[in-house]
Amino acid sequence: MTDTELRVSKIESGTVIDHIAGGQALNVLAILGIDGGSGEEVSVGMNVPSDRLGRKDIVKVEGRELSQNEVDVLSLIAPAATINIVREFEVVEKHRVTRPETVAGVLSCPNANCISTADEPIESRFDVLEEGVRCTYCETIIRESIASHISAA
Repeated sequence: MTDTELRVSKIESGTVIDHIAGGQALNVLAILGIDGGSGEEVSVGMNVPSDRLGRKDIVKVEGRELSQNEVDVLSLIAPAATINIVREFEVVEKHRVTRPETVAGVLSCPNANCISTADEPIESRFDVLEEGVRCTYCETIIRESIASHISAA
């Protein structure tokens, strides 16, 4: 896409998350803990044309660079995403997300009997599988709606 085709303006500094599967931008915002009430400047493009994906979403967050933990969780719902770090209107870093082997403390287990959902001082932990995630403690597998199980940003 050339500069004349930009649908959302450039940001001065922050993070651009590109190549998100169409319809997942709101889940990305949930992962980042952005609900519109914190005053962060955010631009969202949903279902815009993409050569690579057909349709994609894009999220631009002014003044914020993502933590590795946030990128790891993003990779679960947007495995084709590209993270662009922008400073002074220029992309200074660009990389594709990679799925980690495990994620800890960011998803809640749907199994009410799991030790991670009880009043135990234990952090949730999930093994990342090709088709979803599996709770390390009770082995419950989440294949769909991973974003609805996000417990922390």
